[in-house]
Amino acid sequence: MKNLFLLVSPRIYGLKNSIFGTSSDIRRKAIMMVVVGLVFWGLMFILSTRMLIYFQSIEVIGDLLAHHLLSMIFLTFFSLLIFSNIITSLSNLYLSADLELCHSSPSDLKEVFLSRSIFTFIDSSWMVMIFGLPVIMAYAYVYRPESGFYLSLIHMGLAVSIVATGVGILFTMIIVSIFPAHRTRDIIMLLILFMIVALYLMFRLLRPERLVDPDAFFSIMQYLTALEAPDHPYMPTYWITETLWTFLKGSTAENNLFEIALLWSTAAAIVVINIWVAEGIYLKGFSKSQEARRRLGTRGILDLVIDCLKRPVGHDLASVMEKDIRHFFRDNTQWSQLILLAALVVVYLYNFSVLPLERSPIRLEFLQDVISFLNLGLAGFVLSAISVRFIFPAISSEGKSFWIIQSSPLSMERLLWGKFFIYIIPMLLLGEILIIVTNYLLNVTAFIMLLSSVTMFLEVFAIVAMGIGFGAIYPNFKYENIAQVPTGFGGLMYMIFSAIFIAVIIILEAGPVYILFTADLRGARIMWFQWFLIIVSFIMVLFIIAFTIYKSMNIGLRALNRYE
Repeated sequence: MKNLFLLVSPRIYGLKNSIFGTSSDIRRKAIMMVVVGLVFWGLMFILSTRMLIYFQSIEVIGDLLAHHLLSMIFLTFFSLLIFSNIITSLSNLYLSADLELCHSSPSDLKEVFLSRSIFTFIDSSWMVMIFGLPVIMAYAYVYRPESGFYLSLIHMGLAVSIVATGVGILFTMIIVSIFPAHRTRDIIMLLILFMIVALYLMFRLLRPERLVDPDAFFSIMQYLTALEAPDHPYMPTYWITETLWTFLKGSTAENNLFEIALLWSTAAAIVVINIWVAEGIYLKGFSKSQEARRRLGTRGILDLVIDCLKRPVGHDLASVMEKDIRHFFRDNTQWSQLILLAALVVVYLYNFSVLPLERSPIRLEFLQDVISFLNLGLAGFVLSAISVRFIFPAISSEGKSFWIIQSSPLSMERLLWGKFFIYIIPMLLLGEILIIVTNYLLNVTAFIMLLSSVTMFLEVFAIVAMGIGFGAIYPNFKYENIAQVPTGFGGLMYMIFSAIFIAVIIILEAGPVYILFTADLRGARIMWFQWFLIIVSFIMVLFIIAFTIYKSMNIGLRALNRYE
């Protein structure tokens, strides 16, 4: 194992250089990201603390709810870690550009595999561990446990992460060794199908609808029994939950030594099993991943769609648009996310279909319209999150070949608008589906249906324009993985300004909507100055949307023209 450190050292030196060897501009961006992260951390801590304090105020079932929530948190984190490790290990173990160099070095297979497993562990675990920490610290703040709680949290959290990494890597190795290389899409499809099924099973194991509806139970004992549903003694999350809960209740961990031993023995076992499996099938899977994919000679639906899109534009721009569309569907890490997106949309719509609005003391028609109006903001945030993943990297996707476009007759303005029109149609469809279907499920009034649909239609143009514009302001043409582009400073700035834009639109429309709601409820007549306020508010909404579209594209164009 003497070469293991040498294989890991490039990542260590890279991290060191990124901290100490960067320019002042990059340091400022890093400091800003840290500040934003700390603000988010603080908000999560405050919200979690308030919720736990509220739980403590509930007699009999307060601690049971807190215990159940802790179990849910660890089960969710564990599932997310497994899914993240599956995707990350596929890249680190099979698709990284430096793997050929590593395998041709004097290092043996075990050392290369372990170094890549360490990279997978770090890449997949750090964000979940950091952003999950404020919730766990809220428990420590409310229950004031002894120092053993923090020690157990550190070492058992590490063990749970190792188990999740081991499970994810093992699953990836088995799948890659089974499927031939030209069926990589099938691999990704199976991975995503596994994710969806596992998420559904996890959701049903938690049975969250029972927690918010005690009336569904015939007795208190049934309700208390339901609170213990997620406790599965063979899960690593159960072992860490029970150990930490022992400390939170003021006891020592002497009674949980068995759970600690189980967790660490499982972590050690999964590492050993993965090494054994890797010695048998890893090189076989890596060899398959280097094979060329088959080229289908027949024309498909994608070719017909591209032909239709190419007709209205010039040949130069059509070539770029065709390249982007084909690259999107050839890159499995890109198109496969559409399936996850579809699943999220289904869950999003399902949540609105099961809202118990009839139990609210507020008038049903009023409540339906209010929720529909607030959904306008929520759907906008969903579209912004999708945009930062797919639209923000649109300019950066040109990669190191961007200089070819710069030196071509194609102007930067036409390039930007070409990118814009590629994404505007699918984003419009998605935005209108989120709004119209939820409004139908809520059975809103015709006015709210019209207002929210038109507002979302116009908002989408601004959201897409901001994605293209910010992507041009903060391009990254030297990326290793296109999925890394939105995680930088530019992606953060886009999300912040997009959230501000959506909030401003909602605030401007809130006044007119409130006036119309109250007038309808009271049967009152709307005064002339109220009509004036309504008209001015809607004009300002149109102005802000138009200004956002123009300014985003204009600043992005100037940034690209200055790029060298």
